[in-house]
Amino acid sequence: MKPNFLAVIPARGGSKGVPRKNVRDLNGKPLIAWTIEEAKKSQYISKIILSSEDSEIIKEAKKYGCEVPFIRPMKLAQDDTPGIDPVLHAINQCPGYDYVVLLQPTSPLRKAEDIDGAIQMLLDKGVDYCVSVTVPDKSPYWMYKVDENGNMEQIIEQDNYAVRRQDLPKVYSLNGAVYVARIESLTHTKSFLNEETVAFEMPRSRSLDIDTEEDFLWCEWLISKSF
Repeated sequence: MKPNFLAVIPARGGSKGVPRKNVRDLNGKPLIAWTIEEAKKSQYISKIILSSEDSEIIKEAKKYGCEVPFIRPMKLAQDDTPGIDPVLHAINQCPGYDYVVLLQPTSPLRKAEDIDGAIQMLLDKGVDYCVSVTVPDKSPYWMYKVDENGNMEQIIEQDNYAVRRQDLPKVYSLNGAVYVARIESLTHTKSFLNEETVAFEMPRSRSLDIDTEEDFLWCEWLISKSF
Protein backbone atom coordinates (compact mmCIF):
# COMPACT_ATOMS: atom_id res chain seq x y z
CA MET A 1 0.00 0.00 0.00
CA LYS A 2 1.35 3.40 -0.98
CA PRO A 3 2.29 5.53 2.08
CA ASN A 4 0.71 8.95 2.49
CA PHE A 5 2.50 12.16 3.36
CA LEU A 6 1.22 15.14 5.32
CA ALA A 7 3.05 18.40 4.54
CA VAL A 8 3.07 20.94 7.38
CA ILE A 9 3.96 24.57 6.69
CA PRO A 10 4.52 26.39 10.01
CA ALA A 11 4.12 30.17 9.82
CA ARG A 12 3.57 32.27 12.89
CA GLY A 13 2.93 35.99 12.75
CA GLY A 14 5.48 37.20 15.28
CA SER A 15 8.69 37.15 13.28
CA LYS A 16 11.33 39.46 14.77
CA GLY A 17 14.16 39.33 12.20
CA VAL A 18 11.92 40.24 9.26
CA PRO A 19 8.54 41.54 10.53
CA ARG A 20 5.51 39.98 8.80
CA LYS A 21 7.88 38.11 6.49
CA ASN A 22 5.49 35.22 5.75
CA VAL A 23 3.02 37.54 4.01
CA ARG A 24 5.56 40.03 2.69
CA ASP A 25 5.63 40.36 -1.08
CA LEU A 26 8.51 38.50 -2.70
CA ASN A 27 8.63 39.17 -6.42
CA GLY A 28 4.88 39.36 -6.87
CA LYS A 29 3.51 36.99 -4.25
CA PRO A 30 3.75 36.51 -0.49
CA LEU A 31 6.73 34.59 0.82
CA ILE A 32 4.59 31.70 1.99
CA ALA A 33 3.15 31.19 -1.51
CA TRP A 34 6.52 30.02 -2.85
CA THR A 35 6.50 27.02 -0.53
CA ILE A 36 2.83 26.21 -1.06
CA GLU A 37 3.16 26.21 -4.84
CA GLU A 38 6.16 23.87 -4.84
CA ALA A 39 4.55 21.52 -2.32
CA LYS A 40 1.51 21.24 -4.60
CA LYS A 41 3.80 19.95 -7.37
CA SER A 42 5.10 17.06 -5.23
CA GLN A 43 4.43 13.54 -6.47
CA TYR A 44 4.22 12.22 -2.92
CA ILE A 45 2.45 14.75 -0.70
CA SER A 46 -1.16 13.82 -0.01
CA LYS A 47 -2.22 16.92 1.90
CA ILE A 48 -0.72 20.37 2.56
CA ILE A 49 -1.70 22.20 5.72
CA LEU A 50 -0.75 25.47 7.38
CA SER A 51 -0.06 25.80 11.10
CA SER A 52 -0.54 29.43 12.11
CA GLU A 53 -2.18 31.62 14.72
CA ASP A 54 -2.23 34.64 12.41
CA SER A 55 -5.40 35.54 10.48
CA GLU A 56 -3.59 37.34 7.64
CA ILE A 57 -1.21 34.43 7.06
CA ILE A 58 -4.15 32.02 7.12
CA LYS A 59 -6.01 34.12 4.54
CA GLU A 60 -3.01 34.23 2.19
CA ALA A 61 -2.32 30.51 2.54
CA LYS A 62 -5.90 29.64 1.65
CA LYS A 63 -5.70 31.92 -1.36
CA TYR A 64 -2.88 29.77 -2.74
CA GLY A 65 -4.63 26.47 -2.09
CA CYS A 66 -3.23 25.46 1.30
CA GLU A 67 -5.63 23.86 3.76
CA VAL A 68 -6.00 25.33 7.26
CA PRO A 69 -7.80 22.70 9.35
CA PHE A 70 -7.06 24.41 12.69
CA ILE A 71 -5.74 27.61 14.22
CA ARG A 72 -2.49 27.14 16.11
CA PRO A 73 -2.83 27.83 19.86
CA MET A 74 -1.02 30.98 20.96
CA LYS A 75 1.08 29.00 23.44
CA LEU A 76 2.65 27.28 20.40
CA ALA A 77 3.37 30.55 18.61
CA GLN A 78 5.83 32.17 21.00
CA ASP A 79 9.44 33.21 20.40
CA ASP A 80 10.67 30.38 22.63
CA THR A 81 8.37 27.66 21.29
CA PRO A 82 10.48 24.65 20.22
CA GLY A 83 10.18 24.15 16.47
CA ILE A 84 9.03 20.55 16.81
CA ASP A 85 5.99 21.42 18.97
CA PRO A 86 3.81 22.91 16.18
CA VAL A 87 4.66 19.87 14.01
CA LEU A 88 3.59 17.41 16.69
CA HIS A 89 0.43 19.47 17.29
CA ALA A 90 -0.38 19.40 13.55
CA ILE A 91 0.11 15.63 13.44
CA ASN A 92 -2.33 15.19 16.31
CA GLN A 93 -4.86 17.46 14.60
CA CYS A 94 -4.61 15.56 11.31
CA PRO A 95 -4.38 11.83 12.07
CA GLY A 96 -4.16 9.02 9.55
CA TYR A 97 -0.88 9.83 7.78
CA ASP A 98 2.25 7.71 7.60
CA TYR A 99 4.84 10.46 7.17
CA VAL A 100 5.15 14.17 7.88
CA VAL A 101 7.04 16.62 5.68
CA LEU A 102 8.03 19.88 7.38
CA LEU A 103 8.39 22.73 4.88
CA GLN A 104 9.45 26.05 6.38
CA PRO A 105 8.27 29.06 4.34
CA THR A 106 11.64 30.75 4.86
CA SER A 107 13.10 28.52 2.12
CA PRO A 108 11.38 30.00 -0.98
CA LEU A 109 14.02 28.78 -3.46
CA ARG A 110 13.38 25.12 -2.64
CA LYS A 111 11.84 23.21 -5.54
CA ALA A 112 9.41 20.29 -5.73
CA GLU A 113 12.31 18.14 -6.91
CA ASP A 114 14.05 18.82 -3.60
CA ILE A 115 10.97 17.81 -1.62
CA ASP A 116 10.50 14.64 -3.63
CA GLY A 117 14.21 13.90 -3.64
CA ALA A 118 14.31 13.84 0.15
CA ILE A 119 11.19 11.70 0.33
CA GLN A 120 12.53 9.29 -2.29
CA MET A 121 15.82 8.96 -0.41
CA LEU A 122 13.96 8.11 2.80
CA LEU A 123 11.90 5.46 1.03
CA ASP A 124 14.83 4.00 -0.93
CA LYS A 125 16.99 3.67 2.15
CA GLY A 126 14.17 2.34 4.29
CA VAL A 127 14.81 4.85 7.07
CA ASP A 128 12.48 6.94 9.22
CA TYR A 129 14.17 10.35 8.96
CA CYS A 130 15.65 12.47 6.17
CA VAL A 131 16.65 16.15 6.21
CA SER A 132 18.02 18.49 3.57
CA VAL A 133 21.57 19.81 3.82
CA THR A 134 23.97 21.85 1.75
CA VAL A 135 27.69 22.53 1.60
CA PRO A 136 28.29 25.74 3.61
CA ASP A 137 30.11 28.64 2.00
CA LYS A 138 32.62 28.69 4.87
CA SER A 139 34.16 25.51 6.25
CA PRO A 140 34.16 25.04 10.04
CA TYR A 141 37.79 23.96 9.62
CA TRP A 142 38.51 27.67 9.01
CA MET A 143 36.46 28.90 11.97
CA TYR A 144 37.69 30.09 15.36
CA LYS A 145 36.57 30.97 18.84
CA VAL A 146 37.93 34.23 20.22
CA ASP A 147 38.39 34.63 23.97
CA GLU A 148 38.05 37.81 26.03
CA ASN A 149 41.66 38.71 25.31
CA GLY A 150 41.18 38.43 21.56
CA ASN A 151 43.12 35.19 21.26
CA MET A 152 41.97 32.80 18.54
CA GLU A 153 41.34 29.09 19.01
CA GLN A 154 40.40 26.74 16.18
CA ILE A 155 36.97 25.13 16.53
CA ILE A 156 38.35 22.02 14.81
CA GLU A 157 42.01 21.50 15.54
CA GLN A 158 44.33 20.79 12.61
CA ASP A 159 48.06 20.80 12.18
CA ASN A 160 48.25 22.74 8.92
CA TYR A 161 46.72 26.23 9.23
CA ALA A 162 47.37 26.95 5.54
CA VAL A 163 45.51 23.91 4.22
CA ARG A 164 43.79 24.45 0.86
CA ARG A 165 39.99 24.44 0.62
CA GLN A 166 40.01 21.45 -1.73
CA ASP A 167 42.02 19.47 0.82
CA LEU A 168 39.55 20.01 3.65
CA PRO A 169 37.03 17.27 4.54
CA LYS A 170 33.65 17.90 2.92
CA VAL A 171 31.11 19.05 5.47
CA TYR A 172 27.41 19.85 5.34
CA SER A 173 25.00 22.09 7.23
CA LEU A 174 21.25 21.95 7.65
CA ASN A 175 19.56 24.34 5.24
CA GLY A 176 16.10 24.22 6.81
CA ALA A 177 14.30 23.44 3.55
CA VAL A 178 12.97 19.87 3.92
CA TYR A 179 12.44 17.60 6.91
CA VAL A 180 10.77 14.19 6.47
CA ALA A 181 9.94 11.60 9.12
CA ARG A 182 7.78 8.58 9.78
CA ILE A 183 5.11 9.90 12.13
CA GLU A 184 5.11 6.87 14.41
CA SER A 185 8.84 7.36 15.05
CA LEU A 186 8.76 11.16 15.29
CA THR A 187 6.12 11.14 18.00
CA HIS A 188 8.52 9.10 20.15
CA THR A 189 11.83 10.84 19.41
CA LYS A 190 10.35 14.35 19.03
CA SER A 191 13.19 15.28 16.70
CA PHE A 192 14.05 14.91 13.01
CA LEU A 193 17.71 14.59 13.96
CA ASN A 194 19.20 11.45 15.45
CA GLU A 195 21.73 8.76 14.59
CA GLU A 196 19.34 7.28 12.01
CA THR A 197 18.76 10.51 10.04
CA VAL A 198 20.03 10.55 6.46
CA ALA A 199 21.03 13.68 4.57
CA PHE A 200 19.64 14.83 1.22
CA GLU A 201 22.03 17.28 -0.39
CA MET A 202 20.65 20.41 -2.04
CA PRO A 203 22.63 22.96 -4.07
CA ARG A 204 23.52 26.19 -2.30
CA SER A 205 21.60 28.08 -5.00
CA ARG A 206 18.33 26.70 -3.58
CA SER A 207 19.32 26.62 0.08
CA LEU A 208 18.78 30.22 1.16
CA ASP A 209 17.04 30.43 4.55
CA ILE A 210 15.51 33.86 5.12
CA ASP A 211 16.28 35.02 8.64
CA THR A 212 17.24 38.67 8.19
CA GLU A 213 16.31 41.69 6.08
CA GLU A 214 19.52 41.16 4.10
CA ASP A 215 18.48 37.56 3.35
CA PHE A 216 15.10 38.77 2.06
CA LEU A 217 16.64 41.40 -0.22
CA TRP A 218 19.23 38.94 -1.51
CA CYS A 219 16.47 36.43 -2.26
CA GLU A 220 14.51 39.09 -4.18
CA TRP A 221 17.57 39.80 -6.29
CA LEU A 222 18.24 36.12 -6.98
CA ILE A 223 14.64 35.49 -8.07
CA SER A 224 14.60 38.60 -10.28
CA LYS A 225 17.72 37.33 -12.09
CA SER A 226 16.27 33.86 -12.64
CA PHE A 227 13.30 34.99 -14.72
